[in-house]
Order: sequence, then structure tokens, then C-alpha cells
Amino acid sequence: MTEPDREGRKEMEEAVRLRQERRARWQAEGERPIWKNLSMIGGLGWLIVIPTLLGVLLGRWIDDMFETGVTFSGALTFAGACLGLYFAWKRMNQE
Repeated sequence: MTEPDREGRKEMEEAVRLRQERRARWQAEGERPIWKNLSMIGGLGWLIVIPTLLGVLLGRWIDDMFETGVTFSGALTFAGACLGLYFAWKRMNQE
């Protein structure tokens, strides 16, 4: 076997091991309650909305100060949304 094949095999074995662990945990603990899933979805939503709104507000304030139209509003809205999505991604990977 070549070196890339060995690495691919190790990755596959790791993926299978993780899947087996998750399945065993699910069988032991059961499915999560619906309220817990809904609360996680709500929390993820707020993780995205709050930084986006902060970007909008800060951008509007800077645009009003420097009379730049919507330059900073657009840029900071985009930056806030990206930051919020990053926070949500990190949170999802913790669960």
C-alpha cells in the first residue's frame, strides 16, 4: 500500500470508530428530548443574529458620522454575519 492509502485507511477507521461510539452512546442514553433540540436551534439563531445586528448598528453609526452612505453598514453587516456563522459553527461542533 502506498502512503496516501494508509492515511485514507486510518481516516476511515477513525470515522467508523466515532460512528460506533456515537451509536453506542445513543443506545445507552436514548434520543435527546425535543425541547433540548429546539433550545439548541434557538441558541444558534441568536449566535448569528446578535453579531449581525451589532454590525448593522455600528455600521450605521459610523456612516452617519462620516457621511459615507452605506459603505460601513454593508461591510460591518457582512462581517457580523460571518462572525455569527463562525460562532454557530463552533457551537455546533461542540455538541
